[in-house]
Amino acid sequence: MKILDRYILKSFLITFTSVFVILFFIFILQGIWLFITELAGKNLDFLVVVKFLLFYSPKIVPLVLPLSILLASIMTFGSFAENYEFAAMKSAGISLKRAMKGLTVFILVLSFAAFFFANNVIPKAEYKFINLRKEILQTKPAMAIAEGQFNTIGNSNIKVDKKSGEKGELLNGVTMHVKSNQGFGNKTVIKAKKGVLKSDDNSNILKLDLIDGYYYEDIYPKDYEERNRVPFAKAYFKKYTINIDLSNLNKSDEEVDIANTNNMLNVNELGFTIDSLQKNYNKDVVSFADNITQGVEFTLKAKPISKESKYKNAEEVLSMFSFQEKARILDLAKNNVSSTDFSIDSNKNDLFEKQKNINKHWIALHDKFVVAFSCLLMFFIGAPLGAIIRKGGLGLPIVFAVLIFITFHFINTFGKKVAQENGMPPFLGTWLSSMILSPLAISLTYRATNDIGVMVNFDWITQPFQKLYNKIFNNNDNSENTEHTEHNDNTN
Repeated sequence: MKILDRYILKSFLITFTSVFVILFFIFILQGIWLFITELAGKNLDFLVVVKFLLFYSPKIVPLVLPLSILLASIMTFGSFAENYEFAAMKSAGISLKRAMKGLTVFILVLSFAAFFFANNVIPKAEYKFINLRKEILQTKPAMAIAEGQFNTIGNSNIKVDKKSGEKGELLNGVTMHVKSNQGFGNKTVIKAKKGVLKSDDNSNILKLDLIDGYYYEDIYPKDYEERNRVPFAKAYFKKYTINIDLSNLNKSDEEVDIANTNNMLNVNELGFTIDSLQKNYNKDVVSFADNITQGVEFTLKAKPISKESKYKNAEEVLSMFSFQEKARILDLAKNNVSSTDFSIDSNKNDLFEKQKNINKHWIALHDKFVVAFSCLLMFFIGAPLGAIIRKGGLGLPIVFAVLIFITFHFINTFGKKVAQENGMPPFLGTWLSSMILSPLAISLTYRATNDIGVMVNFDWITQPFQKLYNKIFNNNDNSENTEHTEHNDNTN
C-alpha cells in the first residue's frame, strides 16, 4: 500500500470510528428510552441490563453503519478539498478516482462484513433478545404490569393500584378492559379487589388469579332493535383465573412476535421457510377454491332434472316446482350466497395475513443484501459530495448527511411497509431507496472525478418574485413621476 493510500485510509478511519461510536451511543440511548418501562424500577441486576442492551445493539448497526460511512466520507474528502490537498494531488498527477481507489477496496470489504453481520450475528442476537425478555417476565411476572397505569397486553388493558410481595406478584385494585374483536369497543370489564400473578419457567403462560370482583360483559344481539336497549351481563366471582400469553407483553410496533421468526433467520433458513410458507399458501388457495365450487345438495319431491335438458333461464327451471318448493329453493340459495360470502371474507383475511407473513420473510431476506449495498451507496454519495462542496468538519457535512440519510431511511421504511401490505413486490419495496439514490451516487461520482461542479440554479423560484417586485416598484415610480409633472404644470 502506498503512502497516499495509507494517509487517506487513516484519515477516513479516524473520522469513521468517531462518528460510528457517537451515533451508536445515541441509538443505544434511544433503545433505552424505548424499553424504559421494562428496565426502570424493576430491581434488575446490572448484568441483566447489560445483556439486554448487548442483545439489542446489533439491530442498530444496519442504521448506524451507512450513516457513519456517509458522514465520514463527506467530512474526510471535504477536509481534503478545503485544505487544498486534492489540488496538491492533482498537481502531482493523482486524480480523485485514483485517490478513492484504496478506500473503495476498504468499503467493499466493509460491505461484505456488514452482510456477514446481518446474516449471522443479528438473527442470533434477536433470538436471544426476545428470549431474555421472556425470561425476565417469567422470573419476575410483575414486570408485565406497571403500577398505576393501564398496560396493553394483547387485546386487554390492565391497571393495578398497588403491588406488593417479594416479586410484586400480589396486586390490589385490579381493573381490566378486554376489547372486542368485532370493533364494538370494550367487550368485557373486570374489576377485582385483589389479584395474584403466577408463572412457570417452563411455560409461556402467565396466570392472573383475580379475587373478589365483578365481571361485566356487553351483549350485542343480532336484532337491531334489541341492540338499542344495550343489554349486558353482570356476575360476581370469588376467584377468576386469566391466562396471559407472554409473547404479547409490552410489545411495541418495532417488536416482532416470538412466533414471527423472519428477523431470527439467516439467508439459507429464510429461503427454506419461504418455500414452505409459499407451498402452504398455495394449498390453502386450492382448498378454498374447491370448497367454494362445491354445490349444495338438497332433495325435492319433483322429478330430477336430466343433464341433457336445456333451459333458457331460471324461470323455466323453477316452473317445474310447486310454490312451496320454489320458496325452499330460493331460501336455500339465499342462505348459500350468505354462507359463501362469509366464507370468502374470512378466507380472504386469512390468506392476506399469510401473504403478509411471506412478504415479511422476503423483506428480511433482501434486507441483508441492502445493508451491504447501502455501505457502497453512501460512500459513492459522500466521497464525491465532500470533494465538491469542499467543506470539512461538523457544519455543512452533517446537514447534507442527515438530509440524504433521512431520505434514504424514509423511502426504505415506506417501501417495506407497502411491500408488507402486498402493495408492491418485496424486492421492489426493499430496494426502492437504493434504486432512487443510485443515480445520485453515479452523477456525483462522475462530476467529482471529471472536475464538474454542482451548480444549483434557483432562478425558477426567485425570478417570479423579482419580476413582481420590479413591476410594483416601477408602477410606484411612474405614478410618482406623473404626480411630480402635474404639480410642476400647476405651479407654472
